[in-house]
Amino acid sequence: MRRLLHARGLRYRKHERTLPGHPDLVFSGPRVAVFIDGDFWHGWKFSLWKEKLGPYWQPKIAGNMQRDARNFRRLRQDGWTVIRLWEHDIERNPSECADRVERAVRSHSWIRCVDGLCVER
Repeated sequence: MRRLLHARGLRYRKHERTLPGHPDLVFSGPRVAVFIDGDFWHGWKFSLWKEKLGPYWQPKIAGNMQRDARNFRRLRQDGWTVIRLWEHDIERNPSECADRVERAVRSHSWIRCVDGLCVER
């Protein structure tokens, strides 16, 4: 995914520690945070397969899902656009996933101010 986005001219930071959940990719100017979530670890359709898990894994995955929802809410409240890409979607159609990120990044007009001079990009 990173290679595809970079080839499209998009520049980002990785695993920004100052943001909730440490998004996998961060586009600071347009305030877009991208999470790339593994199907197992983040509970894709968890209700369909959680009963097959042992006693350790059910609360572990459920906790991951709660944490993801909490981080999503915090970022949205702070004005971020949050994109969640699932492992299976990237494997099936990486170009479509990159399109989704690119649309979000390029559609956000933003203003950068340095020393009192503000420029809209």
